[in-house]
Amino acid sequence: MNYKYTSKSVDDTLELAQNLESEKFPGMVICLNGDLGSGKTVFVKGFAHALGIEDNITSPTFNIVKEYLMGEMPLYHMDVYRINENEDFGVEDYFDKDGVVIIEWAELIQDRLPVERLEINIKIIDDDTRIIVFKPFGDKYEELCNAVL
Repeated sequence: MNYKYTSKSVDDTLELAQNLESEKFPGMVICLNGDLGSGKTVFVKGFAHALGIEDNITSPTFNIVKEYLMGEMPLYHMDVYRINENEDFGVEDYFDKDGVVIIEWAELIQDRLPVERLEINIKIIDDDTRIIVFKPFGDKYEELCNAVL
């Protein structure tokens, strides 16, 4: 089942991410998809802030992975936009850690993603409005969506 949320501002998207963070669990995998400028990194900023991470969150486009270890739980923020299909960068190693993994452009590595995960697709409607669709894979993620949305 898909869940839909309409964000009418950056603040709405930040709040949504913070609410989702309140239901976090070790090994959580969130896959963010959407066009450039849709709000993927804004979502990560909200989630990271709620975790207590004070670093400036930016998209790790050229680093691929940024690790934030100083919050309530480790956050592994990935941007796989520049990964070529056959490149091995160890994404699977992060799925077994006790933190949260958030992957921007996750559709580009679909075959490497764990079976259980939360996919979030963000669609730009206008300068301020986004339609955010949550697609849970697995009971934990279904429960998460029911609790937050």
